Amino acid sequence: MLKTILPLSIIISLRFLGLFIVLPVLSIYALNLKGSSEFLVGITIGGYAITQMLLQIPFGILSDKIGRKITILIGLVIFIAGSIVCGFSEHIYTLMFGRFLQGAGAIGAVGTAMISDMVKEEVRAKAMAIMGGSIAASFALSMMLGSVIGGYYGADKLFFITAALSVFAIILLYTKVPNPPKIIHHYGADETEIKHILKDKNLMKMNITNLLQKGMMTLAFMVIPIIMIQTYGYEKKELWMVYLPAMIFGVLAMAPSAIIGEKKHKAKEMLMVGVALFAISYLLMGYAHSAAWFIAGVVIFFIGFNVHEPLMQSMASKYAKVHQKGAALGVFNSFGYAGTFVGGVFGGYFLQHFGIMEISWVIFTLSIFWIGLIASLQNPGINKNLYLAYDTINMSRAEHLMNVKGIIEWYRNESEQILIVKYDSKTTDKETILAVLQ
Repeated sequence: MLKTILPLSIIISLRFLGLFIVLPVLSIYALNLKGSSEFLVGITIGGYAITQMLLQIPFGILSDKIGRKITILIGLVIFIAGSIVCGFSEHIYTLMFGRFLQGAGAIGAVGTAMISDMVKEEVRAKAMAIMGGSIAASFALSMMLGSVIGGYYGADKLFFITAALSVFAIILLYTKVPNPPKIIHHYGADETEIKHILKDKNLMKMNITNLLQKGMMTLAFMVIPIIMIQTYGYEKKELWMVYLPAMIFGVLAMAPSAIIGEKKHKAKEMLMVGVALFAISYLLMGYAHSAAWFIAGVVIFFIGFNVHEPLMQSMASKYAKVHQKGAALGVFNSFGYAGTFVGGVFGGYFLQHFGIMEISWVIFTLSIFWIGLIASLQNPGINKNLYLAYDTINMSRAEHLMNVKGIIEWYRNESEQILIVKYDSKTTDKETILAVLQ
């Protein structure tokens, strides 16, 4: 599995590295451009999320129709163009346009769907954890590289680095990533429509969770550099001292979260722990009277973020049916990028007109309702899968599975000649399903 998943995880993490690497210094850099203000900086930081939000679903649907690889290629080329525009920007509106263009390469859901295509659901959590780990590693690396390179050489150089990383990602895509298997499902085309995805309560709860999590992340990157520089007197090149402890503790939180969440089937509980840490972190940052207490809040925030990261994509993919995966994960990521944009705009507006203390109480209140939402999720651990070779069953009877109570979906892997049956283990069992297929 590692040989299959690792190249694609590296491609996804390189793209995220390109997005993350500018975040430690982007708010300060953008604030010094022509025509800038805190509000416009907030839009610029979250701006790429608007086009991501609008195009995640079309890219996901496109990947279901023309294939994952070609769709990822299109997205990476667009992202390279946006990065180059950002690198040459001298005015806030040019930088804003470049960020919008970066976001138009909306391939996050496509990469996740491709991983889901290539691994069985039983080991998908491990595959998603590998991907989540690679994203977290790129996130941690970007905190160091972004603050150091941006502080010494300028944030514009970071955009050219992101363009180069994306070129390398394209090379990896066509030299190391295998083609996904050919999947045939039994559903009609109308059942792949977005309205069927939006009606799924569990998927919608995960969509809202992604929106709130990404909003809090963008908000954090909006306020942390500005407050550390303007309030506590840090230099841009010294911001690594803030992000280093956050990076270390955040990475250490990932493994326990993945083990408890996936292997112990406590994913809901771990998501709730992450939300509680978000609330605590913003209260600490809001009421900090010294740099040490503020940095403690930053560390707790990144622990909460990394508690979420190995679980989010895996949870969403488990609720999505195979024929909806590209579109469903497109919706999921669209909500996330909507949160990214709202977090940037909200942070810019509140920081300009109010302050971090008011922001912290908004986040604390929101977190209470968020924990209740997560608590109402169905546990996906009750769903099981059967993998049946064609030559061991009567394939002509597969249509009768539609009449078995507890069958969630069934589909054919033509590349490996396997019938996959997903079912609710509390409603039916393996013996009942095999009896239908004899």
